Amino acid sequence: MLHNEILDLLSHHRSIRHFRNQQLTREQVDTLIQAAQHASTSTFSQQYSIISLTQPDAKKELAEITGHHWLQNSGHYFVVVADQYRNLQIAQANDVDPYILRTADKFFAGIFDATIATENIMVAAESMGLGGTIMGSILNDTSRLIKLLKLPELTFPVLGIALGYPASQPELKPRLPMSEIHFDDTYQLSSNFKADLSRYDQLVSNYYQERGQNNRIETFSHHIISELGRNREQRADLIKNIREQGFIIK
Repeated sequence: MLHNEILDLLSHHRSIRHFRNQQLTREQVDTLIQAAQHASTSTFSQQYSIISLTQPDAKKELAEITGHHWLQNSGHYFVVVADQYRNLQIAQANDVDPYILRTADKFFAGIFDATIATENIMVAAESMGLGGTIMGSILNDTSRLIKLLKLPELTFPVLGIALGYPASQPELKPRLPMSEIHFDDTYQLSSNFKADLSRYDQLVSNYYQERGQNNRIETFSHHIISELGRNREQRADLIKNIREQGFIIK
């Protein structure tokens, strides 16, 4: 494998959930936003916005939504939002039919833009000696979050980012074999999938049993099965809430 500073940074990503008691500076926050703004964006439409949660009460409510109260101790918290509202203002100011902004195509474009910007923030943060976790659990109660953030029509929360100075460095979590996630020309699980999965399950089991914090007995297969057994009502209102925000009219 090739190595350089950026590749090493990317291949050593860890989710950080324990932070030192130190807030990010305004300069650091602005630098991270600037990094996000230089991410790729679909059709150069910049279909996302970023909200910093700075008030303790807001962080507390978000902790209740996500079920992860440790986020209140982060050095900074971002919520990244798919956003066609800003482009709606341009359409209305120029007397142009905004129908396209409400379609599934433009909803997904906003999701893509928000997600790519999120990854830029995380990589930039780690390059600055920070750590964090990208959180999809903000979607646990999107109605409540939309009210908390006062999101207008044609916006929708996508991901949260808890950042700060790491209080500890967890062990590097093993990933699936490359042969099982990268294919040439067509989708094709390898003929060795079952054997590869068995070996990977053992790697993950060893990782969880040997890591310094929160060790447990679990394999990758067990984790996926657990995910499939979760409450079916959790996030069951996502499509309804997306439509209520004005998206996917057809």
